[in-house]
Amino acid sequence: MSRVKTVVAGRRRRRKVLTAAKGYWGGKHRLYQSAKEALMKAGQYAYRDRRNRRRDFRRLWIIRVNAAAKAYGLSYHAFMAGIKKAGVALDRRMMADLAVTDPEGFAKLAEVAKGV
Repeated sequence: MSRVKTVVAGRRRRRKVLTAAKGYWGGKHRLYQSAKEALMKAGQYAYRDRRNRRRDFRRLWIIRVNAAAKAYGLSYHAFMAGIKKAGVALDRRMMADLAVTDPEGFAKLAEVAKGV
């Protein structure tokens, strides 16, 4: 049985790893083994932080809605409970955007939350 040499395929595989590791510091962008390990670790961080980003944004939206609700004499909990009872179908992201960009619109939401 003849021996199969993987010169071209292997070089392509290693080149792909080294190209992906461009910009890494030291041997991590030059040495195949170090680059491969660094890429694996980078992938783990990316996976973890894609989830953490959602968590961080939700926290930010809650902070913004809370600050805006306090300006109208409501706690965050009372504001959200009033909005939910009134049947307003806005999520935290939209309410946080309203609080920042359209204070008059948020004031109307606060009145709706107080009225219920």
